Amino acid sequence: MSDEHVFGLEPMDTHEGRAIIDRWMAEGDGKAAITGSRAQNLNPLIRAHTDGDRSIELGWWWLWLDSSGPVKFSAFNSRDDKLLRSWRGPFQHRALLPASWYVEKKVRFELPDGETFGIAAVTSTVIEAHTGEERVTYSMVTREAVGEASKTWHRMPLVLPPEMHNEWLDPGRAGNESLVGDAQFASEEIAAAITAAETPRQAPPTLF
Repeated sequence: MSDEHVFGLEPMDTHEGRAIIDRWMAEGDGKAAITGSRAQNLNPLIRAHTDGDRSIELGWWWLWLDSSGPVKFSAFNSRDDKLLRSWRGPFQHRALLPASWYVEKKVRFELPDGETFGIAAVTSTVIEAHTGEERVTYSMVTREAVGEASKTWHRMPLVLPPEMHNEWLDPGRAGNESLVGDAQFASEEIAAAITAAETPRQAPPTLF
């Protein structure tokens, strides 16, 4: 039996998916960081296609709405209760951000067993003006904090359970009030299960 870590988040355990993650891990320290003019890092995200297949891609963590570059206002996080007001366009193009932990106010949070989970994201794909290349950009969706996370900050990532992943990623499902409600409801249990970690884990690899 192989002792290679299993992510358990499709398609990260495929040969192609693991190669992308391994390369990303090797080029950095396994931490997703907001992309900017100085930090040109790209981070892994999972998207679904019209044929139902999923792919892992590397995206710019700060939305671009056109080819000119990142928008000037704060667009690295997007509140779940404003998806239909401030983020209606990107809400029609969604992704999952693979993670095994996140940090808020210098406190590290994770699931009790350290498993990989998916954080909701909205995306915008543009053609970069200077290079003519297609660029995938994204914003991480946040929700009202619950459980231990609420003791540190009033917001937390909108973590979705596996049974909600297909619905969130489905390119044929409209980003509307129904999807907002379904995602918020589905997130309750897994969000409440997230706890503060006493010490950083050395394994499995950290993805966020």
